[in-house]
Order: sequence, then structure tokens, then C-alpha cells
Amino acid sequence: MIEKVLIANRGEIALRIYRACREMGIKTVAVHSTADADAMHVRMADEAVCIGPAPAKESYLNKAAIIMAALVSGADAIHPGYGFLSENADFAQMVEDHGLVWIGPKPEMMRLMGDKITAKRAAKEAGLPVVPGSDGSVDTVEEALAVAKKTGYPVIVKATAGGGGKGMKIARSDEEMAEAYRLARAEAKASFASDEVFIEKYLENPRHIEVQVLADNYNNVVYLGERDCSLQRNNQKLLEETPSPALNAEQRKKIGTLVAEAMKKIGYNNVGTVEFLYENGEFYFIEMNTRLQVEHPITEMVTGIDLVREQIRVAGGAHLNYVQDDVHFEGHAMECRINAEDPFTFVPCPGKIEQWHAPGGLWTRVDSGMYTGYTVPPYYDSMIAKLIIFGKSRNGCLMRLHRAIDEFVIEGVKNTLPLHNEVISTTDFIEGRYSIHWLEHFIQNRNKQNG
Repeated sequence: MIEKVLIANRGEIALRIYRACREMGIKTVAVHSTADADAMHVRMADEAVCIGPAPAKESYLNKAAIIMAALVSGADAIHPGYGFLSENADFAQMVEDHGLVWIGPKPEMMRLMGDKITAKRAAKEAGLPVVPGSDGSVDTVEEALAVAKKTGYPVIVKATAGGGGKGMKIARSDEEMAEAYRLARAEAKASFASDEVFIEKYLENPRHIEVQVLADNYNNVVYLGERDCSLQRNNQKLLEETPSPALNAEQRKKIGTLVAEAMKKIGYNNVGTVEFLYENGEFYFIEMNTRLQVEHPITEMVTGIDLVREQIRVAGGAHLNYVQDDVHFEGHAMECRINAEDPFTFVPCPGKIEQWHAPGGLWTRVDSGMYTGYTVPPYYDSMIAKLIIFGKSRNGCLMRLHRAIDEFVIEGVKNTLPLHNEVISTTDFIEGRYSIHWLEHFIQNRNKQNG
């Protein structure tokens, strides 16, 4: 049984993990950089250990410092949250090699599904539909041209490692391919220290649908519905909702069952998210995230299942205490990611929060580490809060979201609340008619109108 968890993260996700541990009677250890000495997760945890200076590579990405903090504090498990080292299989292996419990998938699963090429191959072998493209990495321009000819333009050149939109370039002709291939490899090398790329058919107007899975160490797997994450800018998600307005109950059950069966064949454990592009009634596997997702709260809202609690239980050796028929989906949920950014230029705006008032009321949840007087540091991701809303219907959820945004007060730093208010007021969003390109087109049109 796990008795003390070191939380290898910061911000709202560190608090989220702390809360789950506290409710389970598990002690917590917060790690922090010098820039986060006054952070809420540091204040709340049972113990806190400073692991380095402000830059993430010297603190939150410092594997040795985190392992040492766990050993010195007497923690018997490490929860990585999301981001930072959460999908680093080598770190997961280090944790286990030091006799600690890794609260996440087995390192071998992380290696298999963390590499886009091997993940695609494994998904295909397990029965999931995949995007047409190269069977593996593409090592020359000539090979890239051959794949594009077979697949048909447009195609997208993608980095094998990493994510977040880096190392991704679109080519619509042979003339564009050479440049797209060169740029994608250069960007991949700079971002992920690997210039390996592969090629897929580029879908013109898809939605981004992801399926949440939960599995124990005994090959019991359930799916917990899907999330629609199509509202993206530069491949970064802005707002997510579940269930997707694009799917019906039959499609939802079909893809969920398919994913759960695939995870059984692969031997996956703990939580994970299988991501698809969805267009014209067809699903295409693109990747798997072998960790907790930023948007996991909306799944919790419609299922009533605490995903972090389940992560900890499974990592501690427990069986899932329910089967698929025990999982029920009720109502609708949406999550707004609120960033400390200019809502028009998207330039990060760190600084001191002069006033902070989070909305409340029925089925209104705010995951955040912010408080009045806190200074948002410039060193990390700009997300400062997640506003999560539940309603018995999509319309009821949307009305509650409008009310909550109006009630939210953030002064001292520019933030993206105004953008959220604009987006959810559009006819396209109200009617659920949007794709992964919708938000960028909306922003472009808005900026033109505003000069």
C-alpha cells in the first residue's frame, strides 16, 4: 500500500494530486524550484523539498534531484502529473530501479506508445484504424515524395518524438515537400534532439476526439468515454467537452469498446488517452498519451470517477473495482484552459495577481494554484487555471459556463477569459459545429475586424 507520494510537478496539477492523496489518507511531498517557494502546492503538502533554481531543466526536469528528494523524504511513490517528466520512460525506470512506485504506466508501455511510429504500428496491430502514411520513419526527400505519391496530397510531415505542434509541416505538392521535410526535421532536431520524422495523410477538416482508458495490472480495462478537443490554436487545446457533439451513442460505444480491447491486447496499465482524428464518420488513430491529461476533470464530471485516485490505487496493486457495465455517463461537461496571456496576441503575461475571485455554485469547479498576491513566474507554462463545468444537458452546461466566466475575477495579469467568452457565444460553438481548424480561423477573422 502506498503511504507517501512525492508529487513531481507544480501548479494546479500538483494541487490536484495532493487533494486525491489527502482524501485517501496518503502523505505528500511537494518538490519546487526557487521560483515556486510560495506556490500553493508547497504550502499545502505535508513536506516540501526545493530541488533547484527556476529553470525547469535545473529543477522539475532534474531527474536525480527528484529521486533524491523522494529518498530523503521517505516517499514510497512518485506521481509525475502531466508535462515535465510524465512521459519520460527513462525517468519512470529510474523511479522503479530505486525501489519506488511509479504512478503511471509501465516504462515499457511508455516507450511503446510514446514513440509515434511504434505507437501507430502497435495500434494498427491491436485493431485500431490509423491514418494512411509511411510505415515508419522517412529518411530522405525521395522517400518522402514516394510516400506522398502513394498516400495522395496533402500530407503532413511529423516528428516521431515530442508533440505540441513542433516538427509538423504540411505539404500540398511535390514542390512543397522538400521544404516541408527539411523544416520538420530541423524543428524536430531543435525541439526533441531527434530529427526522425514520418508522413501521414493530412485530413482537411477533422475533429480531435480522444478516448480515456483506465487499466489495472491484471489486464482489466475500461473506457471512460471520449472528449472533444478540437478547439485548438497552434496544436494547443483551448476548450474541451464531453460528450462530443459530433458523435452519437452508437459511435461512442463502438470506438470506446475498440480502444479498450486494443489496450488489453497491448497489455497497457494505469490511465492513458488514445487520440484520434475524426472526419466523415471515420476515426484515425494519431497517438497515445501515457499519462494523466490536462482535461481529465471533464471525464470525472460525467462518470463520477476520480482518475487520480484510481491511478494511485492501480499503481499500488489494486484491481479495478468495476467492469465496463458499471461505468455510467451522465450529463455534459466543459473545461476552459485559462492562460496568463494577452487574449489577442497570445503573448505570455506573467506578473502579480492583484485580485483573484474564482466562481462557485452548483457543479462549478476551478482547478488552480492561484491566489491574490501570487506572482505568476515567467519560467513555465502560462496556464493558471482550469474552469470545469457540468450540466445535465449541453445547453445547461453552456449557460452555467457563461455565468461562471462572468463571475471569474482575475486582475493584475492579462488572461484568456475574454477569448473563452467570445468563443462560446458563437453560433458555431453553440451548435457544436467546429473542427481543429475552426479556432485559428475565428482568431484570424476577429483580429482583422479589430484592425
